[in-house]
Formats: sequence, structure tokens, C-alpha cells
Amino acid sequence: MPGIRIGTSSFIADGWKGSFYPEKMQPRDFLTYYATQFDTVEVDSTFYHSPPASTVMGWNAKTPQGFVFALKIPQVITHEKCLVDCQDEFRAFLNSADLLGDKLGPMLFQFGYFNQKAFASGEDFLAVLKPFLKKLPRGYRFAMEIRNKNWLNAEFADLLREHKIALTLQDQAWMPLPAAMNFDYYTADFTYFRLLGDRQGIEKLTKTWDKVIMNRSKELRSWVDVCHQATHRGVSVWIYINNHYAGHAPKTVADFLTLWDKPK
Repeated sequence: MPGIRIGTSSFIADGWKGSFYPEKMQPRDFLTYYATQFDTVEVDSTFYHSPPASTVMGWNAKTPQGFVFALKIPQVITHEKCLVDCQDEFRAFLNSADLLGDKLGPMLFQFGYFNQKAFASGEDFLAVLKPFLKKLPRGYRFAMEIRNKNWLNAEFADLLREHKIALTLQDQAWMPLPAAMNFDYYTADFTYFRLLGDRQGIEKLTKTWDKVIMNRSKELRSWVDVCHQATHRGVSVWIYINNHYAGHAPKTVADFLTLWDKPK
């Protein structure tokens, strides 16, 4: 689809074998099969550690030209060191990511919720963020997600816009949806959406992600509309859907695509 890439958050999940992947398929073949269904994936595993070169080269070899990986930046940078004294780790991660060549898509800074022990205020967070952004290398696409809703404002958006970083918009219980934002949330020539859902709520119902168990059609329709608005503005869209959103991310992607072809 022009202007939009959509996939799931990770290409491996409990319950996908037999519901998304063929029952007899071996895990080593999952990514190759996934790439026949979608043209992008958000890789969750890079959040936990920078991937070795052999792993990244394997991803590259198992996917066709035109497939694109979005990578989470390791938590040692975003959570443990909180952007301070982490240049060695960041460079090591980029060296691995570079092995994807033109299959490297946006890289996501996913910050957790910062309590006052970490940062007393949003201003304190920005005081650390600003010098870090000034050192970001050119030639990459970065997106940034924060989970302190009171810090999500025009000042934060303007800082990201200055550095051409996409503000990540997310669908999860405690964060505002785009309709509730009173500022321009498009901060780069692309935007990055994550439909994450209510992890705690849905895990009370299931931890096997083989089928949709929650009707999110109304919410999904609203995200389709936001994506149409973005593309009409000339902003390309990257959107990733988690199993926690409705129970089975591949089916939710299919439902999104059905709605995409039926704009209001």
C-alpha cells in the first residue's frame, strides 16, 4: 500500500503455530513464511540485547528484497542508562543494525514509565534527552515512545521535530489517543504507531495468542482513519500490532487492511 507499512510486534508468539504458521513448520522457517504475508516486522528481541551479527545476517537472508525490519533499541540504553554514558552500547547496536542494509527501517527508543526517582519531571528528562539527540548519527530513521502521559506535549513534539524523529503514537490503556492530543504529533516525514492494548487485562483471559478474543473494531477503525490522515499529509506510516491488542496480531493486521480499503 502506498505510504503505509504494517506488521506485527515480533514474528514469534505462543499459539501462532497452527493458527498463523502451518502446523508442521519448523521455527527456523517462521520468518521466511512471515515475509510472504507481511512486508515489515517490529523486532522485540533487540530490546533485550544487541543482536549478534550472525542473527542479523540470518534475518537478512531469510527475507526478500523490499522487506523491512523495525528494531527496538536495547534497554541498556533506554532503561538502565537512560541515555547517559551509553555511546559504546549505542554504536555497537547500530553496527549490528547496519548489516540489514536497505532492509533497516525505523529504530525505536521505547522508554518505560519514569518515576520521580529516575526523573523528577519532564523537564529533567528533556535536559538529558536534548544533548543525546544532538549526537544522533544522520542517515537513520528513529522513533521515540514515552509512557509518561503528562510529558507528551508540544514541547516534546517540537524537540523531536527539530531532529526529525517520529513521535510514536500508541494504543494502550493509560496513554492518550491521537484525538486527545492538542498539538501536531507528526514530527518527521514518517510516523510510527504501536497498537499495544491492555497487557494486564488480556492476560487475565489468555496467554496463548491463537485467536482474537476482544472486539476492537471501533478502535481499529479510528486508527485506520488516523493513518489515512497521515498519508494525505504526505507522512508515511509504520504501524505495528501486538497480540495484546485483541488476542491474535496477524488477524488484527488483516482486519486493519480490510478497513483500510474501505475509507469513510
